[in-house]
Amino acid sequence: MGFKYLQKIPTPEEILRLMPMPAALKGIKAQRDRSIQGILKGNDSRMLLIVGPCSADDEDALSEYVSRLARLQDKVKDRLVIVPRIYTNKPRTTGKGYKGMLHQPKASEDPDIARGIKAIRRMHLRVLGESGLTAADEMLYPGNYPYLEDILSYVTIGARSVENQEHRLTVSGLDIPVGMKNPTSGDLNVLLNSVEAAQVGHTFIYNGWEVKTDGNALAHCILRGAINRNGHNFPNYHYEDLIYCAQLYLKRSLLNPAIIVDTNHANSGKDFTQQPRIAEEIMHSISQSRDLRKIVRGLMVESYIKEGSQAVKGKVFGQSITDPCLGWEDTKKLILKLADKSK
Repeated sequence: MGFKYLQKIPTPEEILRLMPMPAALKGIKAQRDRSIQGILKGNDSRMLLIVGPCSADDEDALSEYVSRLARLQDKVKDRLVIVPRIYTNKPRTTGKGYKGMLHQPKASEDPDIARGIKAIRRMHLRVLGESGLTAADEMLYPGNYPYLEDILSYVTIGARSVENQEHRLTVSGLDIPVGMKNPTSGDLNVLLNSVEAAQVGHTFIYNGWEVKTDGNALAHCILRGAINRNGHNFPNYHYEDLIYCAQLYLKRSLLNPAIIVDTNHANSGKDFTQQPRIAEEIMHSISQSRDLRKIVRGLMVESYIKEGSQAVKGKVFGQSITDPCLGWEDTKKLILKLADKSK
């Protein structure tokens, strides 16, 4: 019974001192931050595309994947800003299964969080250094954020965390954009309450300190579909859904209103192959409404090198060990098509 204390976790200060961010990468991040934030503030007409695997489980595969994204970014830079998904924590509905690289730096081995912290920071630094693309990660545990806060350009709060007070308060202190997903119930008022809470300042306990924040003006909405009381998925990406969300959003008088639409999860009915079709429908909806063009700022897509998924101990390079993803060729076609439709 109770807790069995395994090892002392290194502090963020110790990790950042041991694994500092090179000065050259700081300049790249500053430039990327300006571009991403400009889109969410409405000062840049390009679209965001947050794209990558369900969970980042292999450093070599992630580095290869994001380097491919970087080559595509050069081709579409006038239309899209690509933000790679490098999700190092994996929420589990029942608590069972692989919880991400932070827990298990090697998916086939036992958890080792102290080693996992070093592994995720090393991976983020390597990917940024090789590709020039700063990434998005999910803030599943607010206490983990300081280990990556100097690297990330975007953070997401998941559907199961968005109602949590600690997450909302922590977001209020971040200085980068944070996309807050609608809860699994699909309740848009809960979602907008979360954004509103994140946009105002708070005083609270954070990493052993009493802290005060000013609010995050770049907290915004992500629509990811929902699950009804019978366990059935239902989408919220159709034209009428986007219009309704925009209307509710604008009534709140929140700062920098912006919507990102997740093309997978409940929006796709957990059928990853539907993502290109869904993305095209969203782009068509945007083209039909000036109001949507102003507020729908981007898309989120789950993609990796190899299509589908495999078992945790699988040996296929660049294939998801959690939820199935689009393969590279379909991803490339989708990105080029989205760039063309963004003209």
